Amino acid sequence: MAPASPRLGLLQHFGSTLAGVYEMRRVVAWVKDDPFGVEFAEIALAPQHVTAEGVAIAARPIPYRLDYMLETASGYLTSRLWVTSRGEGWSRTLDLRRNASGVWTASADEEGTVDLPPAGGDPATLTGALDCDLGLSPVTNLMPILRHKLLAGGDPIELTMAWVSVPDLSVRADGQCYVPLRTASDRRVIRYEASDGTFAADIAFDSDGIVIDYPGIARRLQP
Repeated sequence: MAPASPRLGLLQHFGSTLAGVYEMRRVVAWVKDDPFGVEFAEIALAPQHVTAEGVAIAARPIPYRLDYMLETASGYLTSRLWVTSRGEGWSRTLDLRRNASGVWTASADEEGTVDLPPAGGDPATLTGALDCDLGLSPVTNLMPILRHKLLAGGDPIELTMAWVSVPDLSVRADGQCYVPLRTASDRRVIRYEASDGTFAADIAFDSDGIVIDYPGIARRLQP
């Protein structure tokens, strides 16, 4: 049985549960070069909280559409990532959650036949992770950047993330490092490094912590 989908948009829910708290809403779109695709997200930012809804479309490894909803608890700690992906003759759903005690759960469902790894994974391997990381999405860089105040500089931090591969929606623990590099009036540059050395990029963020340019992943579309 498929995990229950959020019937109330998380941005609407976010506004009601944090009534009276200052909230900023951003609408952002990115283009992706390899694999080619686009992503559109509505992001709500408040002190200690992030909530987002988005959609992404890509052509590889097979054509797919991805829809997601993200919600954090206080401290920008992931509380829920709900994702669906679908293509010709198949669809998948992942409901990834982290409770107040730091325990992760992952419920997945698959329909149709497609040559992809199975969705979901063993949540026990995510022990110690504070954040989810949705593959190829610039949105989920927000939480560690804001929580550790990396926009203002500081020392490198090493993290374990609950990394979600797309479009298959498999989940595994992933070691990452963020290194603040430089700050200008209109952007902050932070280096991302995979702990296993397989990938690194100098990511440009705006003053809210939203990605402007993520080399190899995404470039923000400007008005």
